[in-house]
Amino acid sequence: MKTSPLALITGASTGIGKEMARIHAQQQGDLVIVARSESKLNALKLELEQEFGVIVTVIAMDLTAPSAARDLYAETQARNLQVDYLINNAGFGGHGLFHERELAKEQQMMQLNMVTLTELTHLYVQGMISRKFGKVLNVSSTASFIPGPLQAVYYATKAYVTSFSQALSEELKEHYVTVTALCPGPVATEFASTGDLHGVEIFDKAKSAKSVAFVGYSGMVKGELLSFNEPGLKFLLNWITPLLPRKLVLKMSRQSMEKTA
Repeated sequence: MKTSPLALITGASTGIGKEMARIHAQQQGDLVIVARSESKLNALKLELEQEFGVIVTVIAMDLTAPSAARDLYAETQARNLQVDYLINNAGFGGHGLFHERELAKEQQMMQLNMVTLTELTHLYVQGMISRKFGKVLNVSSTASFIPGPLQAVYYATKAYVTSFSQALSEELKEHYVTVTALCPGPVATEFASTGDLHGVEIFDKAKSAKSVAFVGYSGMVKGELLSFNEPGLKFLLNWITPLLPRKLVLKMSRQSMEKTA
């Protein structure tokens, strides 16, 4: 008999997603872990099942594909997996001037960071509403609160995630379903290398994926609207930045993304 919520985590093979899988397994919760690398997922499955005695289902899938959300949902339905916690963690960024970056990469980023996230949420909240129980955690960023020169599309996608999550939280509260947006600052994950962010100074002081995952998971369980892992950034973005001239904010934002090496 099922006693703990089943969590589906995208981007679970590395970084924040992998650490969230560990946290959920420690709570004796079964998992569906999703990412492109089947070998990494299988290694994590073996680790979690042996250490915590939970059941871990591996689904290897490229979530940038337009049909990915529907395919993933169909797969979990076919396996009779009832998803109680949906953790939309998969996402990526990319550094550089917008007009010089490859458009196809930007489109993939929008597909994964926004479209797949939105489709997965729409598909899985239906069951949560009918059961009057469920939690959605969308991994966003402190980048969602300001425009981001040199990461223009990435910052915009995260602005969407934070806005969407808050609106959905208000809509779903009457159904006893919570939606939380995790808004971390720089995190020490593969994000920096895949997004060509080496040499960007703020990533030299990035927080550990484990610490960020703990904040996000705890915020989800509590039903928080927004979860921040850095109180200083939260204060700056909520109380200082809105009072500054817009052009100054843009200049500061660009400077924070410029490479020093």
